[in-house]
Amino acid sequence: MEYFDILDENFNPTGEIRERTEVHRLGLLHRTVHIWVIKKEQGRLFVLLQKRAAHKDSYPEFYDISSAGHMMAGDDYLISAQRELFEEIGIDAKPEELIDIGYKRTNHRTKFYGEDFINNEISKVYVYDATGKDLSDLKLQKEEVEEVIWVDYEKVSDDVVTGKLKNCILLEEWVMLRKI
Repeated sequence: MEYFDILDENFNPTGEIRERTEVHRLGLLHRTVHIWVIKKEQGRLFVLLQKRAAHKDSYPEFYDISSAGHMMAGDDYLISAQRELFEEIGIDAKPEELIDIGYKRTNHRTKFYGEDFINNEISKVYVYDATGKDLSDLKLQKEEVEEVIWVDYEKVSDDVVTGKLKNCILLEEWVMLRKI
């Protein structure tokens, strides 16, 4: 069972803690971290995308942010980002290697497996620059991630925006990467 801190509209913890399924069913405001892994080669920006595992409760088999996750009750953003990056794809990032690029608020309603799913969250967004680093031996958390792929940002942007690439990427975050 995963338990999350519930936030007020100013994004402050209320002191209330609820279980993950209930948080999404009721649309309660909670926190997540998003980590984009990038590298630059020959003047081009490449982004690591993960394909979500087939059994995920939301967006199964969709391409997504390099690494992301909910914050457990009582956790801090930076520690959560480091944990998710290591658990999901095996990158052991130091705090100073995670570049804070801001917050993103999401409130999206949909259905998965016949059940309402309301994703009402505030996400702290980070970038991990892997330029010059060997990431050939990533260790994927099979319960979360089916595969990872490097994409050329410019070449795949239209496919992300139009949905030709089956994805659940927040377009505002995708555009934020252009400034990196």
